Amino acid sequence: MSQKVSVIVVAAGRGTRVGGDLPKQYWKLGTRTVLRQSLEAFVAHRDVGSVQPVIGGQDLELYREAVAGLDIHPPVTGGATRQASVRAGLEALAGDPPDIVLVHDAARPFVKPDLIARAIAAAQGAGAAIPGLPVLDTVKSVRDDMVTGTIDRASLRTVQTPQAFRFAELLAAHRRAAEAGRDDFTDDAALAEWAGMDVTIFPGDTSNMKLTTAEDFARASAEQLAALTDIRTGSGIDVHTFGPGDHVIMGGIKISHSHGLTGHSDADVVLHALVDAILGALADGDIGMHFPPSDPQWRGAASDQFLAYAVKRVHARGGLIAHLDVTVVCELPKVGPHRDAIRKRVAEIAGLGEDRVAVKATTSEKMGFTGRGEGIAAFATATIRLPWTSP
Repeated sequence: MSQKVSVIVVAAGRGTRVGGDLPKQYWKLGTRTVLRQSLEAFVAHRDVGSVQPVIGGQDLELYREAVAGLDIHPPVTGGATRQASVRAGLEALAGDPPDIVLVHDAARPFVKPDLIARAIAAAQGAGAAIPGLPVLDTVKSVRDDMVTGTIDRASLRTVQTPQAFRFAELLAAHRRAAEAGRDDFTDDAALAEWAGMDVTIFPGDTSNMKLTTAEDFARASAEQLAALTDIRTGSGIDVHTFGPGDHVIMGGIKISHSHGLTGHSDADVVLHALVDAILGALADGDIGMHFPPSDPQWRGAASDQFLAYAVKRVHARGGLIAHLDVTVVCELPKVGPHRDAIRKRVAEIAGLGEDRVAVKATTSEKMGFTGRGEGIAAFATATIRLPWTSP
């Protein structure tokens, strides 16, 4: 009979060693927060039945933004120590207890499916098990900056998470520790040892690194970017004619003008061209396929949602947008005075830095429909990076 497995993801710490204004679990690696990447690894695993997050009491809004759309338990508030936070997660699961519980640090977002499977199998067999790695460097004992001996590294392991246990036994051990006033255990294995449980070691994973310092984040970001080897460029073109009105919308910015632009949505030529450029880079159709003009729900719609949708299509493929470039062709209105506002707005919608958005403008020297003042055209290019997949 298969056993019910739950995972507690501990995300209540402040992560002060990394610096910055946000707890490290809410920092982004690429397009997703560290916390979301950790949670997604367990949500996607076929042997995991449920995921219980434990968060800081002041982080609820950050948490909601980070986990939107994930099928997980409502969060519980952690305590002053990691031990207290894990117990809060255990008590939250106690009403419908699993057979096996895994405890994982949110700051380890690179946990892989095979490591999760090893953790579950080890707990099912031994009752308490933790992933460990051999110590490769020579280890010295030191006192007052003087070496006092060399430790046999063959008997040493560095320990990771997820740590895996029979749920009932770990909950009982946590309750005993609380009753005894013990709140100083740095991981669940140490608490289990104190409670008299036999803890086994199973092979860890060198890629399952814990993000602790700013240098860790820099290295992890570089590694993630290096993995996006499928670099693609897409192009998009959009045109709209002038009609009645007193303003046009370009790049999400309202610009006063003697005419408006006609179109089924808000006729934003800049955003429409960018959407087609991104979809083109994805080889994923065009804006008309995803938002058909025949659909009344898009009548007069703000085009920022179209661009946000295209960006999410990139993220869903595990990719990111490297650069967006758009050229507007018209006689009037003048784009130059609004260039920075357009760049800022496009960057906000796409979740990019402004240095990754270029906006240019030109006239057509009085030639063609733009030269005659009949409308506006926009030409866009999008550069994206995706994980390489074999044909």
